[in-house]
Amino acid sequence: MSHNSFGHLFRITTWGESHGKAIGCVVDGCPPGIPITEAEIQAFLDKRKPGQSRYTTQRQEPDQVRILSGVFTGEDGAQVTTGTPIALEIENVDARSKDYGDIKDKFRPGHADYTYFLKYGLRDWRGSGRASARETACRVASGAIARKVVPGMRVRGALTQIGPYEIDRSNFDWDEVERNPFFCPDAKTARVWAEFLDQVRKKGSSAGAIIEIVAEGVPPGLGAPIYGKLDQDIASGLMSINAVKGVEIGAGFAAAALSGEENADEMRMKKDGTPEFLSNNAGGILGGISTGQPIVARFAVKPTSSILTPRRTVDEAGNDTEISTKGRHDPCVGIRAVPIGEAMVAIVLADHYLRHRGQTGKG
Repeated sequence: MSHNSFGHLFRITTWGESHGKAIGCVVDGCPPGIPITEAEIQAFLDKRKPGQSRYTTQRQEPDQVRILSGVFTGEDGAQVTTGTPIALEIENVDARSKDYGDIKDKFRPGHADYTYFLKYGLRDWRGSGRASARETACRVASGAIARKVVPGMRVRGALTQIGPYEIDRSNFDWDEVERNPFFCPDAKTARVWAEFLDQVRKKGSSAGAIIEIVAEGVPPGLGAPIYGKLDQDIASGLMSINAVKGVEIGAGFAAAALSGEENADEMRMKKDGTPEFLSNNAGGILGGISTGQPIVARFAVKPTSSILTPRRTVDEAGNDTEISTKGRHDPCVGIRAVPIGEAMVAIVLADHYLRHRGQTGKG
């Protein structure tokens, strides 16, 4: 199986399966001399790890990361990157393969079971193997390193919709994101989501969501106008996340309802002689190149396919059957997708920053 790597100059390669001994990744292309510790990486993994509330899967994985290579601790005690491949490992400690024993020959509707089997002629039925969202822990770990490559960059994410319930943008507060289990920037909507997901969870069902990622402090000039567009690669990175079915940059699909006058981000010169944009419908990217404004991207995730409600399907022998997926699953995968989306945007921006520096000498 190929296609386990992502990125050009800043490149990550992930490995491992959901119910294997461990998962991990290799980060290649990270410049030398960047301070990094396991504790810094762990802080982001802790945002993604399961079992932190009743609204996520109850699989108890500490997601403890180990740095195996690519760093050096000097006489001053500081640990920095060496410029060589950084290998990271996360042990699996709470896999329960027996939960899948009764359905191992059935294809779960909405899952990768059927297409994986169709392509490779076999599949790891224990939690989907490589197709499992467990792999995304490796992306979050890599993203923690990527964040430190671009000086002054800040990448944040928030959940803006669960099921039919959207946030009230007049209440948007980044500080509120850290105060509830949904990464929700609107305290009032967070309470609505709590009641809604309790009902969804009790029914054994699931709900979809929309996540918004904002990257600030991104220098202008990242990206290229044809096949190396910054928004192209951001879309690719976000679409590679499990369960993602749609991506938009800036105003995105809403731009279709705007007039040319409304959509154009007008400009004016500031007193210091530098230009400023009066709006940001472009999401910080024009012609595939960053403008210096905040990068704004959103992605939609479908409802979790593993649900208790019986669904019609077929098995490997070609028989019609029904399936009900038991075990531990997220009623809304969008919650834990927030730190994953942050990581993928950070990885793309780190990659493009290094490309820009290599081509222009600026950085």
